[in-house]
Amino acid sequence: MRKKLSVFIALILSVSLFAQHSDPFFLHAYRTNEKIKFDGKLTEPVWQKAQHISNFTQRELDYGKPATERTEVAVVYDKHGLYFGIWCYQKHAKIIAKSLSVDFDFRSEDNMQIMLSPFNDNRTGYLFVINPYGARADLQIYNFEDANKDWNGVWDAKTTVTDTGWFAEVFIPFSTLQFKKDSVQTWALNFERDIKAKNEEVLWQGWSRDKSIMSVEAAGRLTDLKDIGYVHRFEFKPYALAGFQYNRDNGKTYPLKAGGDLNINLTPELKLNLTTFTDFAQVEVDRIPVNLSRFAVYYPEKRQYFLEGSNYFNYYLGERNQGFYSRQIGIENHQQVPILAGARLFGKIGRSEIGFLSMQEAAIDTVPTTNNTVLRYKKEIGQQSYIGGIFTNKINSNGSNQMIGLDAEYRTSEFLKNKNLTLGAKITTTLENFHYQGNALAYRIYADYPNDLIDNFMSYGVMEDNFDPKLGFIYRKNYDAYTWFLRITPRWLTKYGIKRLLFKPWGFILYKTHSTGQLESFYNETRPIGAVFKTGDRFEFNLQQSYDRLDQPFYLTNTLFVPTGGYWMHKKEIQLESYDGRRFWVFLLYQWGDFYNGKIKTIESSLGWNISKNLNLQEEYTWNFVKLPAGSVITHELASYLNLAFTTKLNLSAFIQYNSLDNIFIYNIRLHWIPQVGSDFYFVITTGYDQPIHQIQLLRPQSNAEVAKFVYRITF
Repeated sequence: MRKKLSVFIALILSVSLFAQHSDPFFLHAYRTNEKIKFDGKLTEPVWQKAQHISNFTQRELDYGKPATERTEVAVVYDKHGLYFGIWCYQKHAKIIAKSLSVDFDFRSEDNMQIMLSPFNDNRTGYLFVINPYGARADLQIYNFEDANKDWNGVWDAKTTVTDTGWFAEVFIPFSTLQFKKDSVQTWALNFERDIKAKNEEVLWQGWSRDKSIMSVEAAGRLTDLKDIGYVHRFEFKPYALAGFQYNRDNGKTYPLKAGGDLNINLTPELKLNLTTFTDFAQVEVDRIPVNLSRFAVYYPEKRQYFLEGSNYFNYYLGERNQGFYSRQIGIENHQQVPILAGARLFGKIGRSEIGFLSMQEAAIDTVPTTNNTVLRYKKEIGQQSYIGGIFTNKINSNGSNQMIGLDAEYRTSEFLKNKNLTLGAKITTTLENFHYQGNALAYRIYADYPNDLIDNFMSYGVMEDNFDPKLGFIYRKNYDAYTWFLRITPRWLTKYGIKRLLFKPWGFILYKTHSTGQLESFYNETRPIGAVFKTGDRFEFNLQQSYDRLDQPFYLTNTLFVPTGGYWMHKKEIQLESYDGRRFWVFLLYQWGDFYNGKIKTIESSLGWNISKNLNLQEEYTWNFVKLPAGSVITHELASYLNLAFTTKLNLSAFIQYNSLDNIFIYNIRLHWIPQVGSDFYFVITTGYDQPIHQIQLLRPQSNAEVAKFVYRITF
């Protein structure tokens, strides 16, 4: 009996593994000299000559079954780039498309995703996404879990919608991609189509629920790319800027600037960026949240110059700490520091990944001109693993700070035949003026098992008290950290409309103060029940336990504080979320329980309203009521997003935020016009107030800026 059971299990595993791929597995690219009219109608004869693939299989909802709607894809190329022809027939469901804007939220509407890995390295790639109206989004893939959604490549799409479905042409220039210099290329390629009316996800290859479209190793292959290369090796992007700025303390100024970037494709695998008088006026302002913790807020990088190729510089230290944080360059206290010039070199040489950056900041106030340098290196090992290191240096006439680190990671998607497993370790130190100061080490080991049924992560990390990377972000230091997160998501009770259940037996992190060995902080979350329904709706019920030791009083306001001491806290939390594929969707969170020596109640809410493909609204509101023995405080945090898209290349967006704890009220209005893909015009208005909302005089802001910026792309 035991032998028969083992044979049965082996058979199931082998069938599951085999079922992740189907024929045809190879898609042959068709070369043409015929001019393609780029209109999304797919009427040129070349589209009939090219090979079509249509073997799409469901990952959701009915795993392993054929797609319920027919999908076809063909690939054609010329000396300039790749053309994808896409036929998304749709007879049995309503098309759900709500956006025209660049970088739309594609997970909430019908879409087609193209995953390309030119290196075919089981690691990195690109993801290009379109919806039925031709809205575009793109990501740089680092691995099957992580991607840079803020990367913006130069590519375009045109679509048409008829009674039988929607159809698209996508053009991706070779100059947008990095790839090996071979006479014949074979790239990893995959496609995913999401049909939101049915909550259906279908893939060409690798539809395992333990994978995603970013699982490069599970993709099919694009073949017969011959004698391709960059037609244009140089990309020059000059800009001109004019504006008006007012600050209550500094008065009025009228900035007039010019500068630019020069991108040089040294090889198809290696890119050099040169920049001078760099400006980021078009970047959306940071959202400044109500912070009821004793730690600093992490603000993500939004500047395009630092986003392209950012995976070549990543060095995560664990516990929210970053070895390299690009916002340490050119920003001080949410204000820009002028960048005089800079250079970045990133890409591959053989099986080596290289990232080099050097930026020179101008002198400002009492800070002299400063150079920031980063060198990151990885050597690919095996199919998905690497060893590597990093060196950073921040230096000016007052002194310098260095960070040196070594890391290694073993990654496989074939553990227990078809499961994901990652093991990693790193050791890092910082120096002052190239001298070790003592107690300045950070080291970490971790194991991750991120799969559909069981997601398990464990780590142990140490950061000593004098570890201080000036080009990094340190959330917490002087700790020994023990982490273990376990999530179990079985697909039970499906006949009752449940897609998957959500259990978390535990998810804890424990900190000891490294220099004393005393318990400093503890946090655990247990989820006894939660579920995602086939309708797309979701709920969670969570129990949270925590401990925090305060060695200094913790001030919430200028007068309200928590005294020193150790505090055990318990909270309960309910989350409800409706399906975001609907015209209206809502998210609600209610949390209540202990807050140090008092109590707290929190309500978080989000409301989305997709009025039409041209107009979308989203409102987010958070309310906190904190009651302590010394008094109480109520906080309000509001964030409003409005997007009015006239076409896929012209949109007007508005972002309004209010934070009652810090008396911050800011609105940011941005007009973005793309005259041709790669060139941009922005008109941005940013106005800020620093009084309580009932005292605000709209015509007398604390700061105001109005900027017009034009960036033009020239290739040669």
